[in-house]
Amino acid sequence: MRPTAALVLTLGLLLSACEGDATERPDESAPGAATATETPPTPAEGLGLREGWGPDLAGLDRAARIVGRMRLPDLAGQVIVAQWRGTRAPVRLVRDLHLGGVIAFADNVASADQVRAVNTALTQRARRPWPLFLGVDQEGGVVERLRGAATRFPAFMSAGAARNAVLTRSSYAALAAELGGLGFTVDFAPDADVTSGPGDPTIGSRAASSDPLVVAEHVTAAAMGFAARGVVPVVKHFPGHGSVPDDSHLTLPVQHRSRAELEKVELVPFAAAVGAGLPAVMVGHLDVRAVDPRRPSSLSRKVVTGLLRRDLGFEGLVVTDSLSMAGVTRGRTTAGIAVGAMRAGADVLLMPASPRVARDALVRAVRRGELPRRRLEQAAARQIALLSHVAGGRGRSKGSAPGSAKGASRALSAAAVTVVAGPCQGPLVDSVVHPYGDPAAVAAFSTAAVAAGITVLQRRTPPARLTRVAPEPERKAKERRRHFRKRLRRWERREDRRERRLDRWEAREEARLAAGTAIGFTGYRDAPVDGAVAVATDSPWVLGAVTAPVRIATYGDTPGAMSVLVEVLLGRASAPGKLPVRVAGVERTGC
Repeated sequence: MRPTAALVLTLGLLLSACEGDATERPDESAPGAATATETPPTPAEGLGLREGWGPDLAGLDRAARIVGRMRLPDLAGQVIVAQWRGTRAPVRLVRDLHLGGVIAFADNVASADQVRAVNTALTQRARRPWPLFLGVDQEGGVVERLRGAATRFPAFMSAGAARNAVLTRSSYAALAAELGGLGFTVDFAPDADVTSGPGDPTIGSRAASSDPLVVAEHVTAAAMGFAARGVVPVVKHFPGHGSVPDDSHLTLPVQHRSRAELEKVELVPFAAAVGAGLPAVMVGHLDVRAVDPRRPSSLSRKVVTGLLRRDLGFEGLVVTDSLSMAGVTRGRTTAGIAVGAMRAGADVLLMPASPRVARDALVRAVRRGELPRRRLEQAAARQIALLSHVAGGRGRSKGSAPGSAKGASRALSAAAVTVVAGPCQGPLVDSVVHPYGDPAAVAAFSTAAVAAGITVLQRRTPPARLTRVAPEPERKAKERRRHFRKRLRRWERREDRRERRLDRWEAREEARLAAGTAIGFTGYRDAPVDGAVAVATDSPWVLGAVTAPVRIATYGDTPGAMSVLVEVLLGRASAPGKLPVRVAGVERTGC
């Protein structure tokens, strides 16, 4: 499964052979674009739909016939996947606008039972003869919307550190099985971005590696794991978000790399995904200067129809990144964004600021002749065909059921944990430890450590009598100045005594904590935390900025990752992982 240098060469030849403007390609949504044949084209062929990414020709034909019979407003709603509020099923929203589906965020999640009930209600009450697009952003690591309702997974960088594609596939198949059990049909994962290092503010540990071949291998494996268990994987963020210095949630990042540089790095994982027949790609909001300067890639026909479809040969479902992000909204209206994304070649409009405004804009554009109805039919047919294909079981593995998601998450962390400084064998701590730093990591580690028989020392809060500050006396009248000065001196003496008692208490507390091995935890976007042992639970770059004699990367603060860390610290397990990125200040990549 591992891509080789031949993949890069093939991609380079493919892209270099297509130097023309993407707009020079005939619009596949326009009548007459299909090659004339002796027999009439099938409904799918009439829409320019082709196989090789999931649905077969019969499934594409069925979807094409369905969309051909839709009312225009329903057709326009079908290409929209909306965000919603609250924890009750947004049935009316989906019905009224005939939405393709919805995406769940943390605010929509109360428990596993509640999430399952929402998805069940939507499926049963939306009254569609085809499945709904029920999506979620559940990557693992810092991007997990189902906290408390699903198993927590470490960051995708764990896959790059473990470097075991079979494990990657089985791990994400187990995650998919759990998501499918909750009623989800789509997961916006995995990330095909290639992180460029500490200057990458958005992707970081969400990427498998800074090596495009490693990313390609594990993106393909993870996505195939999802697909094997009936959940559509959406590979993102085309054409690559890992080498831009800004966050597209906040602004439009500028990608300054040349076309040749994009071919060698950013596009490699996406080419591998296309070659593997993966079904869906998300297009990000990037200003790709070498392709279409100053236009968000999500609204760029040169990027979507040109670079992704024509040059890489992708025939599957194209999903935009959230159309509520600043990278695309600044200076643009919801209506203009919706129409622009469809013109560019997108099939699913994700999270427009107003689903109704976006739907109505598409209807107006078709009626005014500004957007061919055929373009909407093409987009909706791809979506319906893919979801029906997955629901029909043709995308499901015939093999044995995957193990539990909890076991898969722990197994991935066990293969990924990386010791970049300190002994590779034997205990790394004594039986007493003092963890500090990132609160979430400290809490998860403490639970695992106590379960393993380790004594955990945690900093206590000083007694209230030592921290409560009595109010400073106030002067109430000029004639009472002498009395006030006496009261003030008494107050100052009390405060001095309190400060001395607090200092003594804190000294005793420091002495108590010094009996344990100091373990500093650095979490997401935290400043480096040092100690006798330094642990990075997100991106490992912080390990080059500490002086700890023992430095460990876990790529997550999940219960499984912390359980694995405890086993490594006690010398009961090895740390087989290798750094999947370069870390300045660290001499070795692992044990």
